[in-house]
Amino acid sequence: MPDRSARPDKSAQPGGSARSSGSARPDKSAGPDKSARPYRGQLIGLPPSGPGSLAPTGRRILAFVLDVLAAGLVASLFAPRQDLPGLAAHLPGQWSLIPLALDYLVGLLLFGRSLGMYLTGLRVIRVDARLPVGPMRALVRTALLVTLIPALVADQDFRGLHDRLTDTAVIVH
Repeated sequence: MPDRSARPDKSAQPGGSARSSGSARPDKSAGPDKSARPYRGQLIGLPPSGPGSLAPTGRRILAFVLDVLAAGLVASLFAPRQDLPGLAAHLPGQWSLIPLALDYLVGLLLFGRSLGMYLTGLRVIRVDARLPVGPMRALVRTALLVTLIPALVADQDFRGLHDRLTDTAVIVH
């Protein structure tokens, strides 16, 4: 039987693999590892940054504002309000919800994004499977988004309630 006490202590050698309790190097397992902190989208399996990562909130808001402006322009072409004086006669009112809903519904079904998302480089994906959003999810997501309240209720990843309920996410394309 070989004598184990005759083996040299690897922790005493430079570059040794064993750690001794008196090591000058700090043990990484002793404290919290900041790199292990979850990033936005990690819980749903998305990368931390770049294409395929969750879209930043600012870009999502910009895309929505562009969609609202485009919908307002379209609505003002078809539904001018003659009962108001001056420029106010050309404001679309609630009629802009129709082109906004069509932008989202048709855009999600055909291209996976609305006009504003296209202009800002974003896309909507399903979280549960790497498949197109599909008609039912697109319809429910659009209906919830048009009411605006679900979009303002966000989780830790800043995904709106409309995305959580339809199991979708807006990503950088």
